[in-house]
Amino acid sequence: MTAAGASWSPPVPVRRRAGRMDLLVRLVRRPEGAFGVLILTVFGLLAIAPELFVGPLQTAVTAPGTRLSPPSAAFPLGTDELRRDMLNLTVHGARVSMAIGLLATLVTVLIGATVGIVSGFVGGRTDAILMRITDFFLVIPTFVLALILTPIIRDLVGSASTEVLGIRMTLIVIVIVIGITSWSSTARIIRSQTLSLKERAFVDRARVIGAGSGHIMRRHILPNVINLIVANSVLVFAGAVLTETTLSFVGLGDPFQPSWGQLLEAARSVGAPGLGAWWYFLPPGVCIVLVVFAFTLVGGALDDLLNPKRRGRA
Repeated sequence: MTAAGASWSPPVPVRRRAGRMDLLVRLVRRPEGAFGVLILTVFGLLAIAPELFVGPLQTAVTAPGTRLSPPSAAFPLGTDELRRDMLNLTVHGARVSMAIGLLATLVTVLIGATVGIVSGFVGGRTDAILMRITDFFLVIPTFVLALILTPIIRDLVGSASTEVLGIRMTLIVIVIVIGITSWSSTARIIRSQTLSLKERAFVDRARVIGAGSGHIMRRHILPNVINLIVANSVLVFAGAVLTETTLSFVGLGDPFQPSWGQLLEAARSVGAPGLGAWWYFLPPGVCIVLVVFAFTLVGGALDDLLNPKRRGRA
């Protein structure tokens, strides 16, 4: 019998929570990680409770200002052509843009991780077929494919006024489109890691005791690629925000739930750049740049911390 306490180790869930906290601490200790987390925290709070900061979303009926008035004490970011406060619209746009980015990232990661794990672990003809499909989505520009699929899926799912969990169907369509056009790179990354993991001793031991392929992929492969999925998800989120912005900018968004991209499209449609109304397009544009920049910083820091080849420099 070993000495008291020598053989005791914390339960697995406790060790995992401790590992996540340690990762978070190391992330915020890095200058780029801390700066990125700070920016995302600010925008996350704005997205969660915009009414707390700027009140309810203004409409043409409730707008208090004058048409296209420049920034002033009453309206720090000016007003739009419908007399709405641009600060109010920009803060509420954070909720739509961030929500679409989050949901699209979940769809992307779910598809990419599933395809990558199954392809890498099963191998053979299944791997060949899945990788040829992945290659197709990989070589076709995401935005071009999204432009083609958006009106098709919108016709299939029905009216734009329909809501699912409080989200209008127009935005659900954008989430679906981003998810099914952006998963290929995630699948490739996860597959390469799975090919390495399936040759490890713990997978061989699981096979010897009779574990099936589904059990091994779920209980042994997936937990060992979670860190890679998390790091990749951060960068996927940034790409999803950019794709949503571009789709909204070309008129495929929802004017009743304005995102930052929708605000840029509205500014273009009324000729704000030509009128010198820089306050119309600059705030949402700056927000997009800041959010994408923050996700890029956090993604790079996480890659350094979780990538074994770079861990020595972290």
